[in-house]
Amino acid sequence: METELSRQLGIEHAIFGFTPFPAVAAAITRAGGFGVLGAVRYTAPDELKRDLDWMQAHTDGKPYGLDVVMPAKKVEGVTEADVEAMIPAGHRQFVDDTLAQHGVPELAEGEASGWRITGWMEQVARTQLDVAFDYPIKLLANALGSPPADVVERAHDHGVLVAALAGSAKHARRHAEAGIDVVVAQGYEAGGHTGEIASMVLTPEVVEAVGPLPVLAAGGIGSGEQIAAALALGAQGAWLGSLWLTTLEADLHSRALTAKLLAAGSGDTVRSRALTGKPARQLRTEWTDAWDDPGGPGALPMPLQGLLVAEAVSRIQKHEVEPLLGTPVGQIVGRMTEERSVQAVFDDLTRGFERAVDRLGRIAGRSQS
Repeated sequence: METELSRQLGIEHAIFGFTPFPAVAAAITRAGGFGVLGAVRYTAPDELKRDLDWMQAHTDGKPYGLDVVMPAKKVEGVTEADVEAMIPAGHRQFVDDTLAQHGVPELAEGEASGWRITGWMEQVARTQLDVAFDYPIKLLANALGSPPADVVERAHDHGVLVAALAGSAKHARRHAEAGIDVVVAQGYEAGGHTGEIASMVLTPEVVEAVGPLPVLAAGGIGSGEQIAAALALGAQGAWLGSLWLTTLEADLHSRALTAKLLAAGSGDTVRSRALTGKPARQLRTEWTDAWDDPGGPGALPMPLQGLLVAEAVSRIQKHEVEPLLGTPVGQIVGRMTEERSVQAVFDDLTRGFERAVDRLGRIAGRSQS
């Protein structure tokens, strides 16, 4: 499963795996793909350094990358406290009422919420990069478009390729103009923040828009056959995220959430602003229904919504309140029906890819079998 980009990065298979879990990212790299560790949850440099040290020790010298959430435009002099002060009291009351309706217990005294959207802040993202560039990462990906020009230049000075996600050909062209090396065409089916164009349409549009820059296809990909389809559309690899959530190496800290993922069908997700304020595909729950209800206050814009619901999400997750319990995940969740190791997933992907290539070969009358 080699492409020009995979050969450039020195990986066996053109499979790029995004994950917030170091153990999963390392396993993807060891299996012959390219593990990409998500950095948004790291608010302290020491925490990121600890996990990158672990990655170094568990990737057998093979390449890996880092994904940050960094806005292209800088906001000067704004602190998290400043943003918190912008949240309306009515929205805070709506959160309290929704949690009370479902009997969600409080956090223990002195216990801080474990998840906060702070990676969007300029100073947090830059401290992550200060740590990351001390390690031999081979790719820096940004989930909020092109990173600032000085960050692109700094990455290139370190010999690091820069990737950016795009939900349209228009966005992809902007990335190319900004000096981005790899464009990830993320379709509507993907988990997390996503646009409105399906992968089958988006991938060839982006390939045409930015060629000869390499393009990775993302969104709704969870089989080797789908990877073959992505390469047939002109992509130089596949970017997979949701598929790894139910691997044995993943650390969701919740058996109830894992069970919900394994039981969900491809129609059990929704694009909702409930988590961050921007449309993000996630499991549909009574929490997303409450925020999407026309009778409610509606979600606040990013980053206000993420800060507003941070403690609530932590309480829901800690106490595993099943009706409200969810996570960002793509429509591919319908294929995630059992817990498997990352290596087992990889084996299935490569076998499926071989089947697809052989099938196309027979159709074209070129198979030797």
